[in-house]
Formats: sequence, C-alpha cells, structure tokens
Amino acid sequence: MANTPASAGFPTTRWSTVLDALAPERASHEALEHLCRRYWFPLYAFARRRGLAHDEAEDVVQAFLARFLEKRDWRVDPARGRFRAYLAASMRHFLANEAERARAEKRGAGRALVSIDADTESRFALEVADGETPERAYERSFALALLDEALARLAAEQAKAGKAAQFARLQPFLGPDTEAPAFAELALDLGTNEGALRVALHRLRRRYGELVRLAVLDLVTDPADVDAELRALSDALAT
Repeated sequence: MANTPASAGFPTTRWSTVLDALAPERASHEALEHLCRRYWFPLYAFARRRGLAHDEAEDVVQAFLARFLEKRDWRVDPARGRFRAYLAASMRHFLANEAERARAEKRGAGRALVSIDADTESRFALEVADGETPERAYERSFALALLDEALARLAAEQAKAGKAAQFARLQPFLGPDTEAPAFAELALDLGTNEGALRVALHRLRRRYGELVRLAVLDLVTDPADVDAELRALSDALAT
C-alpha cells in the first residue's frame, strides 16, 4: 500500500484505532504506546490543575493509564463523542474516587508506561496558565502536542529534502500571526534570493496547515467533522 501523508508517521486516535488497541484479542503494543504518549502530558496538566504536586501528578497519570490498559473493558464508545473528552472524564472520575490508591501504586505498580521527560514541570509552567481550569489545561496541552506533531513531521520532510538549514531559519515564521522575516538578510545568509525564500515560506506554511489538518482527521470518525475539530482546537489555544 502506498505511504500516504495521512499514514506516514502520525500516531492516530481514530475511534477504530482505540477500539483495536483495547481489544484483548487484537492488542497492539505500538497502538497502546501511541495512545499513552499522545495523552500523557495533557492528563498530567489536568492533574496538576486539580491541585496535585508534580510527583503526585506523574504517579497518578501512570497509574491511571496502567489501569485503563489493564481493564480494557471500559465502555469506550464512538457515540459518546471525542476520545480525548472521554479520557478526561475518566481521569476526573479516577481522581475523585481512587486518588489515594493511585498515589500508592507508584507509576502503575512499577511499570513505567511512558518515559517521563525531565522537563515535564518546566513544560507545565510554560504551557499552563495560573488559574486555568483542569479541562482547559488538558485541551490546550493536547492542541499544542498536536501542533508539535505536525511540526515534527514537516521538519522530517524538509530534512529528507536537504532543506534542514532553511527550515530551521524559517520555522519561527510558520504561525499565521507571525511577522514576516527580514527576507533580504535571511536570503543572503542562506545563499539564495529573496523571491525564492518568500515562495519557500509560503509553501512551508501551506504544508504545515495540511499536516495539521491530517492530524485532526485522525481525531474524528467522520471527515465532515474536521472543521469543527479545528475550531475546537483553535479555541483551546486562544488566550
């Protein structure tokens, strides 16, 4: 089968993927790992905004994911809406009813389901605003992670095309609200001309948008819902 952009590297959270990953007879270690990695930090941010300290939040998230994957009989149902909303509701219930047990489990009974980045706490301080609700922190962290995935995919494409140096200089200007770079000076540094650099930035912005849209497509069961999902993610990033 051809390696299409939609299938070439994004860990998906289509409901079909979720259901396959949780089915005991079709358990996929890779699918489970993707699920854990995609949602670990948003769940961590959710727990922190619920008042847990850094170490407590790490332990609770690992315990929550361990139990989620161990049970595999939770009533996951596409009719109930977005998977991330379902997961947030499950985490809320877990914190309310089983927080003490979760803290005692110490990261899923010793099984580190997701390797924890050393800069988790600094990332939390950077991404999550004081006074932000747990739900909004969760949605914002998820949206930022999705953008990071798309950006990493774009960086990999550019490196494969031999344009890593140019991409590194243009990356800060990919956002829709960023100012244009000093093209003349930048073109001189990169050994190209101003016109070519303007075209390159335009193409990078367009491709970045395509990759974001492809990532969002992996969140929905119906492609007609992509625009609504994009709006939801945009709202999550709004200040």
